[in-house]
Amino acid sequence: MPMFQLPKNGGFNGHILDLHTAVKDGVLGGCGDGAGKIMVVVTDEKKLDLKKMISELELPEIPSVFICPISLEPMQDPVTLCTGQTYERSNILKWFNLGHCTCPTTMQELWDDLVTPNKTLHQLIYTWFSQKYVLMKKRSEDVQGRAIEIVGTLRKAKGKAKVHALMELKQVVMAHSIAKKTVVDEGGVFVISSLLSPFTSHAVGSEAIAILVSLELDSDSKAGLMQPARVSLMVDMLNDGSIETKINCARLIGRLVEEKGFRAELVSSHSLLVGLMRLVKDRRRRNGVSPALTLLKSISVHKQVRNLMVRIGAVPQLVDVLPCLDHESLESALLVLNSLCLESQGRIALKDSVNTIPNTVRLLMRVSEKCTNYAISILWSVCKLASEECSSLAVEVGLAAKLLLVIQSGCDPALKQRSAELLKLCSLHYSDAMFISKCKLTRTIH
Repeated sequence: MPMFQLPKNGGFNGHILDLHTAVKDGVLGGCGDGAGKIMVVVTDEKKLDLKKMISELELPEIPSVFICPISLEPMQDPVTLCTGQTYERSNILKWFNLGHCTCPTTMQELWDDLVTPNKTLHQLIYTWFSQKYVLMKKRSEDVQGRAIEIVGTLRKAKGKAKVHALMELKQVVMAHSIAKKTVVDEGGVFVISSLLSPFTSHAVGSEAIAILVSLELDSDSKAGLMQPARVSLMVDMLNDGSIETKINCARLIGRLVEEKGFRAELVSSHSLLVGLMRLVKDRRRRNGVSPALTLLKSISVHKQVRNLMVRIGAVPQLVDVLPCLDHESLESALLVLNSLCLESQGRIALKDSVNTIPNTVRLLMRVSEKCTNYAISILWSVCKLASEECSSLAVEVGLAAKLLLVIQSGCDPALKQRSAELLKLCSLHYSDAMFISKCKLTRTIH
């Protein structure tokens, strides 16, 4: 708790008060005069910048007396009005410049527009933030020192010592953002990446990848991780590791895919796609679904990946999980399915999947405009491939009525145009009267 002290020549010689006592006794209302003026003892020899301390400290709670009632931010230059209310100088001057002649808090008319620097409160604010800031810096130095020490240990550790060092470093970087920067600055990324090889145990690999995925990786670091042997190890752990390791592997590979110069051959792997689809289909541990779909979305831009996905049976598997996905994952899954429509075998697989049409029609106008756009694109590809068979089934499950809703909505004109074209395609196999009856919005569809 910050302390302040009256000067020895005052009426309260040597009396020490804490912040709560200062507030209770009304000391914070303004600054005194003469011999009784309150002074705050600042023990730091080097003057710290208050603005810098406020900006760098991330504190969940700040004493309310330090907060300006106008901006709701900590005050750096508090001044007190004749009403006894205190504000940040710049904020109250702006209030006056707007033509106000009242106290913003009490709305009392001001009989004096003089603002008095509240030196007592300023010193209390400064002392309180100084103590917090110095403590933060001390902790940061301790964390940085420990991170540097562990990275040094990893350079020469072997066996179980290596695993223990990685586990400790993971705890440090997960708990302290400053440790992440320290590891990067001290060459820790290279040290940790060098631990990934075809002979690396999963115990070492899982801890190393957990650390790497939490760090800011530059292009050189990513290039080092894109070595085929290291990507192969990540793929192995994505299939055989714990759920946490699988998720970390998917995320780390996803970051590598985004890098310029990434080669599609690295992700054109049967094992990788099988591992990702297992994550997507895992009904018990749903936290792996989004990372897996995000990576599938990134790699489905490559033709060879799309063809391989079709060959491993990803199309019906993705179609069948659509009803179980949240909104964000739905967009990713539909985008992947829409990408697979670019391949003839992908369109055939979608047509042959018994749930493609009902599951896709059900999503129209239910989630987002993006989802509706992808769904209509998929339905167009399927119905175009087998017009009579697929269009009839789509109309029977309510597609015509849903398309009319899209056309009448305020969505993108291109989406409306595609919906009108699909509606026309579906109408070719019905008489006018029959098709009109199919376009009626039933209670179930609505």
